[in-house]
Amino acid sequence: MTEDARIHHGGCHCGTVRFTVRLAEGLDRPVRCNCSYCRMKGAVMAFAPLADLALTAGADAIATYQFHSGAAKHHFCPRCGIHTHHQRRFDPTLYAVNLACLDGVSPYDFAEVPVIDGSRHPLDHGGGAMRVAGHLHYAPAPE
Repeated sequence: MTEDARIHHGGCHCGTVRFTVRLAEGLDRPVRCNCSYCRMKGAVMAFAPLADLALTAGADAIATYQFHSGAAKHHFCPRCGIHTHHQRRFDPTLYAVNLACLDGVSPYDFAEVPVIDGSRHPLDHGGGAMRVAGHLHYAPAPE
C-alpha cells in the first residue's frame, strides 16, 4: 500500500499550532493572491476541503482574523504570528493552506506561482470566476 502524497503535516513557527491536511490537488497547483491581506502576508497556498484539515495541536490557541465582508477566516498562531490557513471567501468549503507551514515544503520549491486577482474579487465585481492577475517566478542564484 502506498502513502497518499497529498497528506502533509505542518504547523506554525513556534509549534503551538500543528495540523494534518490532505491537499485536494497535492502540491501541483500552488497559488498566491493579491488582495490587500494576502499581498501583505505573501503566502503560497494550496487548497483542501474543510474536512481534510485537522488541527492536532493548538486548537484552543489559534486566532482568527476577518476583514471586509468577514466571510474569509484567516487563522494564525497568536504566539509567533504565522498564518497557517484560511477558509476561503470565494469557496467557503475550502481552506487555503500556507505551503510554507508544511513540513519539508518551501515557497521557493515552486519556480512559477500564479497570482489570483483577489484585489478584483468576483464577489465584489459582478461575479464570475477568479482570474489570474499574473505569475511570480523564482530562480535560484547560481552557486
